[in-house]
Amino acid sequence: MAATPVWSVDPRTGKQREEVTAEATPRDVDLAVRAAHSARAALADLTTRVAFLRTAADLLDEAGPLVVETADAETALGPARLTGELARTTGQLRAFADAVEEGSHLDVRIDRADAGLTPPRPELRRYKVPLGVVAVYAASNFPLAFSVPGGDTASALAAGCPVVVKAHPDHPATSELCAALLRRAAGASGLPPEVVHVVHGFDAGLELVRHPLVTAAGFTGSLRGGRALFDAAAARPVPIPFHGELGSLNPVVVTPAAAAEDAEGIGSGLAGSVTLGVGQFCVKPGLVLVPEGPDGDRLAGALAKALGETGPGVLLDHRMRENFLAGVRERAALPGVSAPVLPGPGGEHSVAAGYLSVRAATLLEDGGPHEVLLEECFGPVTVVVRYAGPREATAVLARLGGNLTATLRLSAAETGGAPAPAGSPSAAELIGQVTELAGRVVVNGWPTGVAVAPAQHHGGPYPAATSHSSSVGATAIERWLRPVAYQSVPDALLPPELREANPLGLPRRVTGGER
Repeated sequence: MAATPVWSVDPRTGKQREEVTAEATPRDVDLAVRAAHSARAALADLTTRVAFLRTAADLLDEAGPLVVETADAETALGPARLTGELARTTGQLRAFADAVEEGSHLDVRIDRADAGLTPPRPELRRYKVPLGVVAVYAASNFPLAFSVPGGDTASALAAGCPVVVKAHPDHPATSELCAALLRRAAGASGLPPEVVHVVHGFDAGLELVRHPLVTAAGFTGSLRGGRALFDAAAARPVPIPFHGELGSLNPVVVTPAAAAEDAEGIGSGLAGSVTLGVGQFCVKPGLVLVPEGPDGDRLAGALAKALGETGPGVLLDHRMRENFLAGVRERAALPGVSAPVLPGPGGEHSVAAGYLSVRAATLLEDGGPHEVLLEECFGPVTVVVRYAGPREATAVLARLGGNLTATLRLSAAETGGAPAPAGSPSAAELIGQVTELAGRVVVNGWPTGVAVAPAQHHGGPYPAATSHSSSVGATAIERWLRPVAYQSVPDALLPPELREANPLGLPRRVTGGER
């Protein structure tokens, strides 16, 4: 049987650009995983690992113009956006290099033996070890930061795990280019290139998560695709952890006081957040609770004006365009739903931004077709829900599943702790409610834009994610490590990370104080 070609496609025209490679066969996936598995030992040295991550960042920066040009040709995201994304990607690689060099990710803990305790305590020494080969599933909307050289790959390599990436079909040429740079960085750092592999094709993705030598997986994408892979990971003879980010509605609550104070600013800011990246961010605000009344009308008017002034944009591929248009049509046709600015075709290959509006009372009717308004619609659209009072707003929030983010727009008085009007929840109570819904709570900002920082958390309750881990920030490395404790093991037989002399100079917690 002839190999199935993998084509790079220009989303601005829908035309094929070039044949990049072929879809991986089951044998190809098996060979890739086995080669990665054989390279595990080479990643054990922390110094070499640090050099690899930093060299990879340097090579990506050096090749920046070509990387950005290739990614733009396949995604239509634009040079400015992609230049920023490349900087974020190389910044992630360097941040994980710094984390490995510092060593806290190993979480070294030592409890010295104490015969005077009841019962007596033996000596215990604990740290974390890499899981093994990690499967990474690249995202469509971030061809760099959440794809081949992105955060899942960077954190897994930092943990000491070889990686096999299932490339996204929207940017195969970018994936191959970045993979070649990572493999070149490995060789320059004294590592076998097999620490990074890339495979293509839908079937290859299933083969990968089922392979017995794959020990964990990271995924960014749709609820349907992620859930299928999550179920496959759980159904294996030996189940593996599957860290999936599956999308999010990212609710926003505008209080009456905030609307009265800055309706126009909130409306225009919301439009910018909804249309950023043509609405293709996983943290796009997809449901916005706005108070009924004149202030809510002013906010809606500012939103409509800003959206009307936003030009059409090109989505990542034509399938996503058709899904967006179908999703908007379905929602706009519901009884009680209006479209003050109707999203739709912006041209033969583009889409126009807009928003839909519905009363909270309509949305709160049990069951029925309006439930679709509580599901993500990927693209430049949001749903404005007009609530008549605080009980309606909190009731809508209670209907939502897990989210990556939840945003509160508060007045200056509310942020200063002013008491809420009678019958209304306080700002603190609202934060408490949305904390149950989301992995990141935003006040008086917008959720689009995820800072790569040690305290960041990018995840949330299901269905936003399949685990409680983060795919962004320093703690993302924890997904690919497991703890091991050594009891009463002679010092000479311990791994270097746990020996009494601390030859690697690692930070550690020791019973009774630091030593």
